[in-house]
Amino acid sequence: MVAHLGLFSFSASPRFPTLPLSSPKHNSYSIPTMAALSDDPIREWILSEGKATNITRISPIGGGCINLANRYDTDAGSFFVKTNRSIGPSMFEGEALGLSSMYETRSIRVPRPFKFGALPTGGSYIIMEYIEFGSSRGDQSLLGKKLAEMHKASKSEKGFGFHVDNTIGSTPQSNTWTSDWIQFYAEHRLGYQLTLAREEFGDSTIYEKGQRLVNNIGSLFENVVIEPCLLHGDLWSGNICSDKSGQPVILDPACYYGHNEAEFGMSWCAGFGGSFYSAYFEVMPKQPGFEKRRALYMLYHYLNHYNLFGSGYRSSAMSIIDDYLRMLNA
Repeated sequence: MVAHLGLFSFSASPRFPTLPLSSPKHNSYSIPTMAALSDDPIREWILSEGKATNITRISPIGGGCINLANRYDTDAGSFFVKTNRSIGPSMFEGEALGLSSMYETRSIRVPRPFKFGALPTGGSYIIMEYIEFGSSRGDQSLLGKKLAEMHKASKSEKGFGFHVDNTIGSTPQSNTWTSDWIQFYAEHRLGYQLTLAREEFGDSTIYEKGQRLVNNIGSLFENVVIEPCLLHGDLWSGNICSDKSGQPVILDPACYYGHNEAEFGMSWCAGFGGSFYSAYFEVMPKQPGFEKRRALYMLYHYLNHYNLFGSGYRSSAMSIIDDYLRMLNA
């Protein structure tokens, strides 16, 4: 059973004023505030603002490697709750803001966030809409179309970045507003991951070669119009599904405003097929040099996997760097 989208109201964050959906500004938010501490803030919210009078069952849901997830069934519908016993509310704040941003585009379906906050014993939680999934990932062409509609619908007037820093997996992701995309991607994406690799593994080789690449990527963007589109940011097969009606659903974002092509950076484990790209490019036309930039956007995620999971991903990242250094004569 899916919780009704219109059942609950959002409390506006004091940092982000709520604007009408018809406003021309695309950076408005209507998001849940961080909850005050109580003995059981999840139960307290569900039985008050969640309009439930009885929680009938709590069932664990598998699939995540960072957070614990549970389904709360109540007499007012079902809720999806994620908890993390070691990380504070800032991680779920980033997720709530990202989900709210995507939800407001009225394009592709995402679970609507209701509340996030700190747990009294340490850690944090987020409560969101529970979506009953279908038996398959759904129609690839519909996914491509809906994703492109989201990219087209929401553009930032502040440049590239996001209103808060968030995480990609469990890695911090810096989203400092930057007016130039190449600078943003070089510094806050590739540069940050390369520095982590040097600090975590003492990998001076990948750092030094990677920095050579970072300093020479400008020519890959010649004659390209780059707009700051709202991106999911971590779009792989585990974060893509469909609801009972076959509509695509995307989950667990690492949102920011960036070049729309960066959304395909996890395509090496997303399973995007020809029908996906055809439908996408009908809405967001392919730009010159797209194929030459594809691996550049994959590199960020390979580096992140290297930093998160170890040396098994190093060779893929190193191969991309070496190929670009040869291509660019850098």
